[in-house]
Amino acid sequence: MSALTVDPGPTDGYGWEDLVRLREEMEWPEGCKVEIIEGIITVSPPASSDHNNIADDIQRLLYTVIPRSWGIFQTQGVAVPGRQGIYIPDLAVMPKEALATARTDIPAGVAELVVEITSRTNAGQDRISKPAGYAQAGVPLYLLVDAWAPGGPTVTLFGEPKGDVYRVLQAGKFGDPVRLPEPFDVVIDTDVFVVS
Repeated sequence: MSALTVDPGPTDGYGWEDLVRLREEMEWPEGCKVEIIEGIITVSPPASSDHNNIADDIQRLLYTVIPRSWGIFQTQGVAVPGRQGIYIPDLAVMPKEALATARTDIPAGVAELVVEITSRTNAGQDRISKPAGYAQAGVPLYLLVDAWAPGGPTVTLFGEPKGDVYRVLQAGKFGDPVRLPEPFDVVIDTDVFVVS
């Protein structure tokens, strides 16, 4: 199953508020992830077991180093209106307080770290569109776990956002350790990541 996009097109008169309303009010297939990426509503099928296992491995490790006042969220929408986006990162690490004041989607910039794990259907968005949005929103760290990279599975840590561009802090293949800097100061062992 591939990702489905709903593009109202520039001449149909849909604005940002219309896209948000469509995303919130329409009935979407159960279990699917519904995002707005560069002004296009995107519906992705549920994640694979490999994808979920990688997210679980990272989440378990992060819980050992984050303060109790932070949470790790897998279904939290983060708003990037400057790039016409509402993304749902595979993992978003942010203060729990941010959820207490938000109606639904939280400004992406409150996240300390976002993690995206590519699926066959969304790899391009996770490599290009989302990093630009996260950088523009000021998310300090973006971890891309790219199981579908052309040369084999890779892990890339981005940081130091300027405008809509990140600097690559570390890049390697599955099996290479990845060190998350402060405030995490932890090494992710990517040897445990499996892709069937």
